[in-house]
Amino acid sequence: MDPRSRPLIAIDGELCTDGKSELRLRQSYARAVWKAGGMPVALPPLPGSEFAAAVLEFADGVLFSGGDDFNTEALGAGPVHPAAKPVPAEKQAFDVDLARTLLDANLPVLGICYGMQLLALATGGTLHQHLPENLPGAREHRGGTLHPVTALPGSKLATAVGVDPFMVVSRHHQAVAALSADAERDGWVVSARDDQGLIEGIERSTPDSFVVGVQWHPELHDEGGDREHNEALFHAFVAAARERRTHLLGSR
Repeated sequence: MDPRSRPLIAIDGELCTDGKSELRLRQSYARAVWKAGGMPVALPPLPGSEFAAAVLEFADGVLFSGGDDFNTEALGAGPVHPAAKPVPAEKQAFDVDLARTLLDANLPVLGICYGMQLLALATGGTLHQHLPENLPGAREHRGGTLHPVTALPGSKLATAVGVDPFMVVSRHHQAVAALSADAERDGWVVSARDDQGLIEGIERSTPDSFVVGVQWHPELHDEGGDREHNEALFHAFVAAARERRTHLLGSR
């Protein structure tokens, strides 16, 4: 593949502040983007609208990757649960501001785990703060749990992966509880659930956008998830970013 044809996919990494400030990007995300035909680049959480505007200029798509938890109180989404491990405040603020900027600009976005929760919270949604307490009958989702999910018919996710159940890897203790009424009026829908009814996918259903969030880790299909379906999601995301890149280059 001609490297110039690869759309640039900015991947939002983890900001680690244990002793020193470091940006960490898990290789599995970069590998999945590259295999799907994209050019992965790390996205540091630099504050300010000027940087967010620059992201819109150079990136053809943004992947919000997995991470720790949210300070829900700072977002007006309820007190922080004792079991939560919030990300650094500067990362959360950056992520929320950038997500809202990208949504306004209609840039292709894929949110994974924390990234899906980010899309929900940035549009006014709510979380299950701790699944063992909020949904005591639900399976354990931490530690690389394998379980089936099903994309809902008519969704963009279903267009990418089909409507048959397939196996995924999960590593989380929080989950999206509900989308906000404002988000639903703006076209946001639940696009996948697991076999116990837990929300596993959300997306903006407007026809001219690709903004999809999934609670599982499609980049970890080597740990037991279904390779074909999980790779198909990355291919759909990169294809949307390539289409945007082609359109922009053609208009210049």
